[in-house]
Amino acid sequence: MTDVAQDFITPLTLATLSKRPVLSQFSSDLSTGQWNNHVGLGLWADLMLVAPISAHTLAKFASGHCDDLLSAIYLSARCPVWVAPAMDLDMYQHPSVQANLNNLSTYGNTIIDAEEGELASGLSGVGRLAEPEHILQKLSNFFERSQSLQGKKVLITAGPTQEPLDPVRYLTNASSGKMGYALANEAAQRGATVQVVSGPVTLTLNHPAVHTTQVTTAEEMLAASQKQFSETDIAIFAAAVSDYAPAQKHSQKIKKKDETLTLTLKKNPDIAYTLGQQKRKEQILVGFALETNDELNHARGKLEKKNLDIVVLNSLNDAGAGFGHNTNQVSLLNSKNSEVLKFDLKDKTDVAQDIWNFIEEYKV
Repeated sequence: MTDVAQDFITPLTLATLSKRPVLSQFSSDLSTGQWNNHVGLGLWADLMLVAPISAHTLAKFASGHCDDLLSAIYLSARCPVWVAPAMDLDMYQHPSVQANLNNLSTYGNTIIDAEEGELASGLSGVGRLAEPEHILQKLSNFFERSQSLQGKKVLITAGPTQEPLDPVRYLTNASSGKMGYALANEAAQRGATVQVVSGPVTLTLNHPAVHTTQVTTAEEMLAASQKQFSETDIAIFAAAVSDYAPAQKHSQKIKKKDETLTLTLKKNPDIAYTLGQQKRKEQILVGFALETNDELNHARGKLEKKNLDIVVLNSLNDAGAGFGHNTNQVSLLNSKNSEVLKFDLKDKTDVAQDIWNFIEEYKV
């Protein structure tokens, strides 16, 4: 418990109800030198849940500020971390709070969204702590699926690639890598060993079962993926790979001279197609199709052309889908039948669960 938490309810009450000791300080007995080992606690847990988490503690977690036992345990935790925010509706909607929640999500933490109802201020709106029954159900679902990929080796490409034009310029796209990283985190939580080959992003993955290789160009991404592919059970090509690269990388910065500049581009290797030709019968390959028109036909074409088992289709015509968002709206296709499974707009962590559920059903 934090000091402020003890203003609401005493440690004695929680200890009596839980029949467990309640920890709040680094030192439990100064006279004997007994202390509460935050590192040991962080390593001991199967899952860390902070419910409720206030705006203040949320900000500390997001920034790495560490001045109490709770924040020290958080920074030491190797297990999945879940937080359930609770605060007044205007606080909850404030851009700084939403940015902190987004930061925690990019760290691989799971956010249990606040619910709507009466708040301590007397107002009514979104900000109320999720009902304990709802939290318990989410935890139960998590542990039920936590070993469904036990023993599986997963390869995921994520983020954009950058194709250098000169020492200071490059061709790229707006991919944030959030979808690929959410898929990696979900696979690790289900028990898989995950290899992520990532283009340049600002995200991190802290799960001990996830190993990340950082690359820049499409050719580097292909080379790194090929090193892992032969040992892979499931490969997901979520990266937004540049289709073309400058035919010549200038050694010096290109100076502004003429009114126009003509660039000659060369075709980059198609990672999904290349590895699809090397696919073994027992492997499952999943590709992404971000389209702007004739979406289903393009997605079905990728299934066949690239020897994929599943295609995740999203359209830039759908608000909140595609690059740069925390949300995505996808349709899933597979090579076994012509059915299309469509989903509503969701947070990318929830989309990752939908995709993995679909993959696991496909295996059956």
